[in-house]
Amino acid sequence: MSRKIRIGVALQPQHAEYDTIRRAVERVDELGVDAVFNWDHFFPLSGDPDGMHFECWTMLGSWAEVTETIELGALVTCNSYRNPELLADMARTVDHASGGRLIFGIGAGWFRRDYEEYGYGFGTAGSRLSDLRQALPRIKNRWEKLNPPPTRDIPLMIGGGGEKKTLRYTAEFADIWHGFGRAEVIRHKNQVLDRHCADIGRDPSEIERSCGAKPTEPQTGDELVEAGATFITLGFDGRTDYDLGPVGDWLAWRDDRNGSN
Repeated sequence: MSRKIRIGVALQPQHAEYDTIRRAVERVDELGVDAVFNWDHFFPLSGDPDGMHFECWTMLGSWAEVTETIELGALVTCNSYRNPELLADMARTVDHASGGRLIFGIGAGWFRRDYEEYGYGFGTAGSRLSDLRQALPRIKNRWEKLNPPPTRDIPLMIGGGGEKKTLRYTAEFADIWHGFGRAEVIRHKNQVLDRHCADIGRDPSEIERSCGAKPTEPQTGDELVEAGATFITLGFDGRTDYDLGPVGDWLAWRDDRNGSN
């Protein structure tokens, strides 16, 4: 399966008033980016730890209404913060509000402060991964039961690089895998994911490979594609008022690569 290169933008929902975030997501939609993401945390991950921050899924409902063509989602939502059936229903609702543009990203969770201040049991990395494994089929089953059902087969993205469990779950359940790191890391993780697919008899080309990149380094795009990634997401922080200037170079690179395929 030959895939087109896609470019995403992650608007980190920290250190900005909501009006600034809204204007940024509208601009991303206008630029012709393929997907826009936020993240599922309750406090900033960088800068002032008590700085401005907004909640993930409420924001996605707003984004569904103020954008027109771009896909959207969380990179990624934390499985621990919501009952799987409720999370499935929330995703189905945003899917409808957006006219079928939701990408459902999910991971096991890791940010201790979120858990402790909001009253969730932090557990261990192993217990959080076990909870994710139990939640994934429940979410998919709930989508089949909801009335009305989702507008489409909602693409399920799993974020994380754990080779024994996370990538195994990706092979079992996901349409997209999102990894972190430079090209050599992405290449290795893709090979591990391919082996998990072989173990369960799944065609590895069914899973789109996604990763992050620095907005100011479009020259790394070719390396990431050679490592197996075809969906590359650029992160922007509210401390810079979401300066989207570098996106244009990435979109030009995307269009050139796709035109030559």
